[in-house]
Amino acid sequence: MKNLTVLGATGSIGLQTLEVIEQHPDQFRLYAIAFGNNVEKAIEIIAKFQPEKVVVKNNEIKNKISIHTSTCTILVGDNALEEVSADPKTDVLVNAVMGSMGLKATLTAIKQKKQIAIANKETLVTAGHLVMKAVKENQAHLLPVDSEHSAIFQALNGEPKKAINKLILTASGGSFRDKSREQLENVTVKDALNHPNWSMGSKITIDSATMMNKGLEVIEAHWLFDIPYEKIEVIQHKESIIHSKVEYVDKSVIAQLGTPDMRVPIQYALTYPDRKPLPPSKQLDLVEIGALHFTKMDMDRFPCLKFAYQAGQEGGSMPTVLNAANEMAVDLFLQERITFLEIEQVIETAIQTHQTIQNPDLMAITAIDKEIRNKIYEKYR
Repeated sequence: MKNLTVLGATGSIGLQTLEVIEQHPDQFRLYAIAFGNNVEKAIEIIAKFQPEKVVVKNNEIKNKISIHTSTCTILVGDNALEEVSADPKTDVLVNAVMGSMGLKATLTAIKQKKQIAIANKETLVTAGHLVMKAVKENQAHLLPVDSEHSAIFQALNGEPKKAINKLILTASGGSFRDKSREQLENVTVKDALNHPNWSMGSKITIDSATMMNKGLEVIEAHWLFDIPYEKIEVIQHKESIIHSKVEYVDKSVIAQLGTPDMRVPIQYALTYPDRKPLPPSKQLDLVEIGALHFTKMDMDRFPCLKFAYQAGQEGGSMPTVLNAANEMAVDLFLQERITFLEIEQVIETAIQTHQTIQNPDLMAITAIDKEIRNKIYEKYR
């Protein structure tokens, strides 16, 4: 029996993690959760799973939760995220919070040699050099939850690094994959949140539409698998059946396939190296699908992907700037304060005006992240 702590429990990945726990009640127990604003959903989770600890962001939410439970300890604030991540009773940390706030919790869990299922890509984007150094020093287990990175992880199983020729990430193309740049000028928030293949949270769905999500995944793949950016390729694959591929030096390609279901990579990260049945997941039927389609990514059509490659190759503090500017821009768009295409402009301005700091420590990363957010806030408030 493994005790799971789930950060971001009321989000899309968090809720699907809970579905996996339900499938294997003899293997997993929900020990602790953390969540943001969805009090109603959190109350349901607490009633159903009876976690020992709950982390909330302020006392107002704590008071709302306290009315509905007397069986769990309610903790408040960012320090509490680190506390439950390092808790001796936490066997596996599922980090599914959105944004850079998951970084310190991940580093804390790594130092305690926890098994970490990482769905918070911003952790590796903003501080990949610190995270992977800590993983190596502490011999922690950092397992990917993103479908693309899980696919690569599986395709690399048992193969030496020297045999890798390149990693190939697949991208659905998002909500606007068939629209021209001109057609994007007047798209709405509702249009952008209508993803053709996946059911995800609002922030990641917008990132998918701009292709920034894939850009962040490129940076994440660089750190997770220690592969240079020139050996990481992105191709468009509308069906989201092949989740990613690895090409080896002998030109053999190993791909991982499956129906679009995030519960599969979540469960694999929790049960690795074992595989367990997952009855709710739909079986892949390639005969029924009939054909799979692939096209080359157009960097001019999707400039956010280009920005991500540039930031990753620049390194240092630049990926932190990229991530902070993107989070602010997406939030502004969701509030309908900027247009869809202005997301790109906010990000481009931030990375063009930043003077890169090489090898920033955690304090510098935190300060830069705050500085970028404040500048954008002041401009658009």
